[in-house]
Amino acid sequence: MKKTQHLTRRSGSRFVSLGLLFLIAPLTSRADNFQRVYFDPATDELVIGVVYRGTNPDHQFTLQWGSCHTRDDNQREITGELLDQQWQDAEQQEFRKTLRFSLADLECRPAAVTVRTAPRFFFTLQIPARGTNPNPL
Repeated sequence: MKKTQHLTRRSGSRFVSLGLLFLIAPLTSRADNFQRVYFDPATDELVIGVVYRGTNPDHQFTLQWGSCHTRDDNQREITGELLDQQWQDAEQQEFRKTLRFSLADLECRPAAVTVRTAPRFFFTLQIPARGTNPNPL
């Protein structure tokens, strides 16, 4: 009898553990992720390759900038949060999209720019000072 109770408790705890795993797994996979992030000096744009899941490939993304900070070593930094306007879309298929954001109006330059989306996905790169126009009118 004791052996049967012991096996039943162990099986029950495994069942509960598996149940928790199935509940947590969808939460951890609900996120956009970066495929590639870089600065394009020719267009003065931040280029972001994003991977996301949904029912359609037409998700619209915006980049919401935080405030510019100067660190103790006099280096500037700023964070932009990539927001998916259809973040509640059912995750049926994986899609990839290349996004381009102009940095022409970004005053916080030169700076370390961190782009983030969802929890735990972020990418940091250096954006140079605004250069002179190579083709003046």
